[in-house]
Amino acid sequence: MVRVFVSGCYDILHAGHLQFFEEARALGAHLTVSFANERILWKHKERRPSLPDEHKVALLRSLEMVDEVVAGDGEVKGLDFEPIFRELKPDILAVTEDDQYGEIKEKLCAELGCRYVRLPKTPPKFEPVSTTEIRCRVSGLVEAPLRVDFGGGWLDVPARAREGGFIVNCAISPKVSLKNWPYEQKAGLGGSGAWALLNGRDPVQAELDLGVGWQDPAVIRETGVCVWKSGQRPRLDFKRDGSFLAGRMALLWTGSQHDTPGSVDFERDYDLIEKAGATAREAVMAESVGKLAEAIAMSYRAQLEEGMEALPEVPGSVAKKYCGGGHGGYAVYLFHSREDRDAASDLRPIEPWCVC
Repeated sequence: MVRVFVSGCYDILHAGHLQFFEEARALGAHLTVSFANERILWKHKERRPSLPDEHKVALLRSLEMVDEVVAGDGEVKGLDFEPIFRELKPDILAVTEDDQYGEIKEKLCAELGCRYVRLPKTPPKFEPVSTTEIRCRVSGLVEAPLRVDFGGGWLDVPARAREGGFIVNCAISPKVSLKNWPYEQKAGLGGSGAWALLNGRDPVQAELDLGVGWQDPAVIRETGVCVWKSGQRPRLDFKRDGSFLAGRMALLWTGSQHDTPGSVDFERDYDLIEKAGATAREAVMAESVGKLAEAIAMSYRAQLEEGMEALPEVPGSVAKKYCGGGHGGYAVYLFHSREDRDAASDLRPIEPWCVC
């Protein structure tokens, strides 16, 4: 009897999982499904499962193509199934063609004399959905904040990530919804990330699929004034509620839309951008408007060197920069006081938004 083994989180079962199980089961006469138990899921992904382990076992066992279900407790990320896998010694380990841990799984198979089978993604009869997208749908969000960025922009693009770099941004109100969008489109405020989130999609993956960075959906989901570590995916360093910025921010519409995906490959001073991100991080740690103004000024200098047009001076403002990728869209202006901000009649007041 040929025994087949598959592993994953399977936190929220969907039709894509069922299709994978059916194709794996067709490789042999017995299918074992392994999932990371609650402790390991928390250790490796820092989140709780949607269902208790015993419920997940019962659900998986009820599937016609599944013969056995086990909970993995291995400490190695990507190999949580290893202890039970060594014990059972199946004939085949089946994985999807995009398995991010394929290399170490293949090495384990070579060591144990198990056949390693990579199954291609078979086009489904309907639009595929991920576990993250299901979570977005279940959350039932009907409105979301947008965002302004202060320093480190572009270091969230995976190809431009820098070890030790930081991206600093702030979720803002007024918020948006599918029925009410009180901002211009293609405006540099993270609108595409918010739109994906409100439509039940995985907003981070949606932005990465556009070839841009993840900072927009990251701060929109997190809210507050956030400091992120530069890298391939969002990693929050720390956040504040943004109260030190209350009454001190406003937006100027430049009169033209911008195109972030079309700007990704422009030449720009990434050393200065990294310095701006580090300075903005210091500002958030100290809750210092003056320090944040320094960071915004650095970011703006990098934008001017990139070829963006100079922004108009506004009396009472202490710093300004284009939002997002620049070359159009909104610009954010920073003020020392609410009185100075409110006196700038041509600008649109915004406030930090935080769910703490």
